[in-house]
Amino acid sequence: MEIQRISSGSVFEKEIGYSRAVVAGNMIFVSGTTGFNYATMTIEEGIVEQTEQTFRNIELALKEAGASMKHIVRVHYILPNPSEFELCWPVFRKYLGEIRPAATMFAARLADDRMRIEIEVTAVKST
Repeated sequence: MEIQRISSGSVFEKEIGYSRAVVAGNMIFVSGTTGFNYATMTIEEGIVEQTEQTFRNIELALKEAGASMKHIVRVHYILPNPSEFELCWPVFRKYLGEIRPAATMFAARLADDRMRIEIEVTAVKST
């Protein structure tokens, strides 16, 4: 099976040693992605803005993998403050409302205190 590794150019990938996404056959595994704008390495303060940027980052990784948001079958949301989860729902609906993947939300501390949400997805390309 051919393995393709996708990088966003984020300093985190190089420093920590991981790929933004890995394509294995028709499966695409997108690493936990945050609201950093990887081109500028900046991050907005608000959770809604971070959630929007996170989905833009995920869309770019999926596009490079030859897929799109419609291919997402599973999503994991990770928030340090679970009381902010509901604030994100309109953004979730915007990007995933028609797709309706299997989903789980975890509450956990993230690597950088500026991060308010991290999202990991799994997608399946049509064969």
